[in-house]
Amino acid sequence: MFIARLTIAVCVTIIWAVVTSSAFALSLDEAKANGLVGEKANGYLGAVNPSNAEAQALIEDVNRKRRQAYEDIAKRNSTNIRAVETLAGEKAVQNTKPGNFVEGPGGWSKK
Repeated sequence: MFIARLTIAVCVTIIWAVVTSSAFALSLDEAKANGLVGEKANGYLGAVNPSNAEAQALIEDVNRKRRQAYEDIAKRNSTNIRAVETLAGEKAVQNTKPGNFVEGPGGWSKK
């Protein structure tokens, strides 16, 4: 179980770097720093400010890529996607920079 979890964590980290390098005018780091998007515990991005169309497009693109990456990791490790999403969400929330947003049970808050 530990080896499988470690393998998933390594794969998530590698894929994370690839997925977060997007071709949008607004980068993921900029969107996070400007409080437009934040990390959710389910492994996906969410809109802190849903009225920003550019941020919404970025979220959809990144989440689509993350979903594909999570599916690939789950298949390679003979586990379900929910386990991969949960682990990725934990890592994303842990690695969120201070001042950026994370979504918790009570809604969005700055880390």
